[in-house]
Amino acid sequence: SAPALLGGQGQIQAGLVNGAKAKSWEVLTITSGGDAQKQLNDINDFIAQKVDAIVAVPDDSAGICQAVKAAKAAKIPFYTIDRSPSGCEIDMVVLSDNYLAGKQAGEAMVAFLKERHGSAKGKVLEITGNLGQNVAQLRGAGFNDVIKKNPGITVITKVGDWDAPKGVDIVRDVASAEADLDGIYMHSDCVYSEGTVQTLKELGKGAESGQKGHIFLASVDACLSALELMRANKFDHASNQPIPDFGMLAVDFIEKKLKGETIAPGEVKKDGTLWSPARVEKS
Repeated sequence: SAPALLGGQGQIQAGLVNGAKAKSWEVLTITSGGDAQKQLNDINDFIAQKVDAIVAVPDDSAGICQAVKAAKAAKIPFYTIDRSPSGCEIDMVVLSDNYLAGKQAGEAMVAFLKERHGSAKGKVLEITGNLGQNVAQLRGAGFNDVIKKNPGITVITKVGDWDAPKGVDIVRDVASAEADLDGIYMHSDCVYSEGTVQTLKELGKGAESGQKGHIFLASVDACLSALELMRANKFDHASNQPIPDFGMLAVDFIEKKLKGETIAPGEVKKDGTLWSPARVEKS
């Protein structure tokens, strides 16, 4: 169960399906369109079908706990990818260190501002994800904890809700009103990178990296769209997530659970993967 199968979410789902097919499993997929109540209804349908395990990308980190409770009552293991639940325990969450990703973007932004102005000062736009989800909260916290150490930097925070058209409107409004905008931090380049670059170009503010007047663009995810823009000198920083591996990794741990194997906290390694080494932590 996922909000949508666009961008990074589509890559996560593909990893899950490919990993499951390799084990001759069937995966039932449904999207909620960002409607948290629909996601709960969808998961209840899975429970009624007596599936062997449930994997979700939560629309609402707290609201998903209602579905978790129902799955536990039916003795169906429950997993989330990319986003954690808030207020309930599940079998496993597979995700990257989103706080660290935001922190890395913040550090890159500060380094750029120091180079441009001779000190850490300037004006930055932050386009968030859905702040009801822990992943957006962590990406924002990591970035802003770095920025707060530099009081000369002003951050304009706008809620984007992982909505690309909304991101375009935000960029257009803020970049038009703030002639001295130095940088933009996006919680997801999968969602916002292409629209941001195109909108800045339309506003006459599309100077490339290294050129006078360039607006520094930083993000989390490093989706293919952002990498292509980076190679074209139109994007600057992306904290990478091994997105396709998330789904495959979830499948590996679901298999362990279904076989009755014990999953112990500690380091996990697997040759040939982008995520290795990782760690299993008990909540």
